[in-house]
Order: sequence, then structure tokens, then C-alpha cells
Amino acid sequence: MTKKTIDTEVQAALAWLKRTGTQAVRDAMGPEHDIHVDKAFGVSMPNIRILAKKIGTDHELAIALWETGWHEARLLACLVDDPEEVSSLQMDSWCKDFDNWAIADAACIDLFDKTPHAWWKLAQWGKSSEPFQKRAAFILLWRLAVHDKKADNTQFINSLVLIERAAEDDRHFVKKSLDMALRAIGKRNLFLNEAASTLAQRLALSSDATQAWIGKEALRELTSPVLIKRLSEK
Repeated sequence: MTKKTIDTEVQAALAWLKRTGTQAVRDAMGPEHDIHVDKAFGVSMPNIRILAKKIGTDHELAIALWETGWHEARLLACLVDDPEEVSSLQMDSWCKDFDNWAIADAACIDLFDKTPHAWWKLAQWGKSSEPFQKRAAFILLWRLAVHDKKADNTQFINSLVLIERAAEDDRHFVKKSLDMALRAIGKRNLFLNEAASTLAQRLALSSDATQAWIGKEALRELTSPVLIKRLSEK
């Protein structure tokens, strides 16, 4: 695809997003969903998925859409990009641009978890001091715990170390992602349930309020008789 064609496709996508956006959706982004961005059309995610389905997979277009800086264009980019063409450098570049939880989650859930760089990046980003980069690490871990059927127990045991090291981070979007990741690991199998529950118990007894919150929240699900029975029957 030539640059001229890409530019035309980008402008067409932006025009569609502008037509589809509403003031009501835009006004609700901050107050209701805690998504604070400067460039937004006010398009719901279901509508963005409609456009993504029409476009199909297009790596070059995804890169160009991301570079526009528009919130919905970046969400669209996550949906149309080809994970097999996503480089480690691209992942780092996009991660640095994360300025709200929604875009961080979309990139990890709809794209990054399908790349061969996912495990390496979650370990790297988990050490970041930036809230949405750090959230991305643990949303990525959550996603891998749910969907990566080829990953072995050792990978997740090592990831529990990352969770524990980050568990004093009291920023809302970070601690929620830590809780999600810890739960997901503990729901893979009995061995990981025991390991995740042990960590959750240790955190629950901590004098640090954030660690205690993460531990207690995770324990409610990880020690559920229904979950234990399901894992035992696998």
C-alpha cells in the first residue's frame, strides 16, 4: 500500500469516527469511565469494532492510525493490526503513548498478547514507574493466564514474583490489574492455585493497605470451593 493510499484510508477512518461520535459518549468518558483524553470523537467500542471488521487486518494502516493521536483511531489500530507484524520496538513505542487505562487494555487484550514478544514485554513493563505502562504489564499477564494454553507453570510462578514486587503500588489502575493477574494465574490449575493463594495470603496479612487489599480480593475467588472443585476435575 502506498503512502497516498494509506493517507486516504486514514482520512476515511477519521471521517467515519467523526460522523459516528456523539457528545454524550464524549462527555461520559471522564466522569463515568475515568478515561481522560484530549483528542476523542466520542465513539463507543462496539461501533469501533464495526469499523474494524469492515477494514480487516492492515498493519501499515494501524501504524498510521496510531500516529494520528486520536483516542478512537488508536483503539481501531489495536483491532486491525497484524500481531505477526508487530515488532518489539512498536510495542515499546505504543506503550510509551498509553495515557489512559482503556487504550492500555485494548492494546494488550486485542493485539499484544498474540505477539511473540508478550512474555518479555510484561516482565519489562512491570518495572515501569508510569501507571499505564505498569498496568499494561499486568493486563498482559492476565490475558496470557487466560488464553496462553502453551505457557507452562514456571512462567506463571516467575510472574508471581513480579506481582509481589509491584503490590505496594496503590494507584487504582495498577492495583486492579495486579488483582486481575493474580486471580487469573490461580485459576489455571491446582498447582498454580496453591501458589497464587499462598501469595494472596501473604499479601492479605501485610501491614501495607494496598498489599492487603490485593491479597484479600484475590483470596475470595482463589479459595472458593466451586473453583477448587472445577480445577480438581480438570
